Amino acid sequence: MRGSRIDSSELFAAEREITIAHGVDTYRLRLTSQNKLILTK
Repeated sequence: MRGSRIDSSELFAAEREITIAHGVDTYRLRLTSQNKLILTK
């Protein structure tokens, strides 16, 4: 595997949702109650 690896527990340490800026777009990455990830634009 190339590149960096980030553990999801680091991303969701304080919240169950984070916002990701990608160019001019903004995405929401949410952790569900079933411990799954959902990425929406």
